[in-house]
Amino acid sequence: MLLAIDCGNTNTVFTLWNGESFVSTWRMATNHTRTADEYFVWLSSLMSSQKLTASVSEVIISSTVPRVVFNLRVLSSRYFDCRPLVVGRPDCLLPVDVRVDAGTKVGPDRLVNTVGAFDLHGGDLVVVDFGTATTFDVVDMDGAYIGGVISPGVNLSLEALHQAAAALPHIDVTMPGQVIGKNTVDCMQSGVFWGYIGLVKEIIARIRAEHGRPMKVIGTGGLAPLFQQGDVLFDEFDESLTMHGLTVISNYNKEFAGQ
Repeated sequence: MLLAIDCGNTNTVFTLWNGESFVSTWRMATNHTRTADEYFVWLSSLMSSQKLTASVSEVIISSTVPRVVFNLRVLSSRYFDCRPLVVGRPDCLLPVDVRVDAGTKVGPDRLVNTVGAFDLHGGDLVVVDFGTATTFDVVDMDGAYIGGVISPGVNLSLEALHQAAAALPHIDVTMPGQVIGKNTVDCMQSGVFWGYIGLVKEIIARIRAEHGRPMKVIGTGGLAPLFQQGDVLFDEFDESLTMHGLTVISNYNKEFAGQ
């Protein structure tokens, strides 16, 4: 059983993969002070509640929060008796090239999304991930990561608006009934919702024009389905894209080690 861990700035996702399908997925708030013992107690309780008895024999980690990795590595070695693969480390090989400016460090989440999207959909892609940041990753025809765009995430923008303007309340993102708001909350929701749809459409249009070839757009991340309601932004939506990418990378490293 493979335990795939995707650690983002806001949430950390744990998924069990049995080699053919995802068995279960759990999510917790990212906290760099959480110990390996706390992770194990939490995971054990969830597995027990679902009557999962299979043992974890492999672990792969993708993390945009470097301080979290140490305790996840300890979790792997202490409780699962294995050395985890960590995306972005020299010993974790990728099945795709990374073609960016020399010295540029690409976030592991973006590399994992590239691998997963290419495996499922082929090349010439734009992967739009609605996370803490809203990212656009460009996948070349041969699967290589060739760059992208980073913009503030939806919830991050809302929080900044609330904190910077004392009179504006904290709101949840939702599709407004109409564009013209009749009260403060409606005005904010309309601005964020339609504003981000405009942002996504414009960036995708400019990426396609610059790339010079037809491109398929893949959406992922928790808020992607919400924005798809307002307009047809994506050709495909895949909520498990990152986890699929982690399984592909894990298999690739096992195959390479066996050569």
